[in-house]
Amino acid sequence: MPPDKKILTFNTGSSSIKFALYMIGKEEQLVFSGSLTKIGQPEGRCLVNDREGKILANERIVVPDHAAACRYLFSWLESEFADRKPDAVGHRMVHGGPLYFTPQPVTPELLTSLDALSPYAPQHLPPALDALRCAVKLFPAAFQVTCFDTSFHSAMPPIAKLYALPESIRNRGVQRYGFHGLSYEYILGELVRLEGPTIMKERIIIAHLGHGASMAAVKEGRSIETTMGFSPAGGLVMSTRTGDLDPGVILFLLEEGVLSPQEIKVMVTRRSGLLGVSARSGDMRELLAAEQSDSSARDAVELFCYQARKYIGALSVVLGGLDRVVFSGGIGENSTEIRYRLCQGLEFLGIRVDGRKNRNNKADLTDENGTVKISVIKTNEELMIARHTMTLLRAMRPEQRG
Repeated sequence: MPPDKKILTFNTGSSSIKFALYMIGKEEQLVFSGSLTKIGQPEGRCLVNDREGKILANERIVVPDHAAACRYLFSWLESEFADRKPDAVGHRMVHGGPLYFTPQPVTPELLTSLDALSPYAPQHLPPALDALRCAVKLFPAAFQVTCFDTSFHSAMPPIAKLYALPESIRNRGVQRYGFHGLSYEYILGELVRLEGPTIMKERIIIAHLGHGASMAAVKEGRSIETTMGFSPAGGLVMSTRTGDLDPGVILFLLEEGVLSPQEIKVMVTRRSGLLGVSARSGDMRELLAAEQSDSSARDAVELFCYQARKYIGALSVVLGGLDRVVFSGGIGENSTEIRYRLCQGLEFLGIRVDGRKNRNNKADLTDENGTVKISVIKTNEELMIARHTMTLLRAMRPEQRG
């Protein structure tokens, strides 16, 4: 097999599609990366940059749904790849359910199985499968691979996966799965690359804080607990998702006829979180800018930080102590204010942020008086997808790659 392969990746979310092309052989080289954002909103945009940051495309678009987004995006890709088809295409699948714990080559049987798993993640799996089918049609000769966001947490202790529900319900695959696994896997790999294999001895909390937000407790290099559960709507307060919610609230709304099941789904995933509390925005930057004059915006920011602190405390107990906190995701990587506020009150755990390092966005924020290391690492789910795809491509026999 030639040493270099063109690996195209798709990371389809509930309101966006991120994509990238890598040349992978002895080295990993980004060719271009892009995103199509705010699907279903009036201010969508498609932005693509090459590896030097040069803009290849930057267009304001309005796409009402993922189907329209795929048509637009694949039209651009078709022109881009007129003379250079990818060797393989990797796809992020948010949920593997109880069936899939490792990357899988795409087959008709796999697609049928994933369609059946769509109720596990109705906001994420259907659009990701639509994008996969578009990629298969556009690049029929390419080797297609699915990478599951739940895989990283599959080795959690059985007790950490258990819900206190009747066995008949649990037998339907209702358990705690955890998400953002591709991000956590990449970050753990970066820690090893930067600091060596001794990092595996540390008790680590990784905080992936973005539009979707979660934390994972990592011990001896594996996930032993995480904040999300059966779906990506649980755990921390997020941009538009509730995070953990007393099930009695859902029962109340149903029994009182306040909302239908479909309306509850929309409320939990698209109208709650920072947006729901602030009645203004799900964007942390906008809320921070408005909080001095808007008490609801201030409440949303404070709730986000309060719940994050609470989870850091809980995950520290599960780990039996704490050696390092890693911030990642759009908020974790970029918001000096949220990183600082989130850590306030956690000094008893040994968490102390150096204000100067934080303001300068250093990779190491640890104060000289802190005993817990505080790191900032930019995540790269697309590169993790490309690596998994390349690994599987190398393992396949030639007749299996087409």
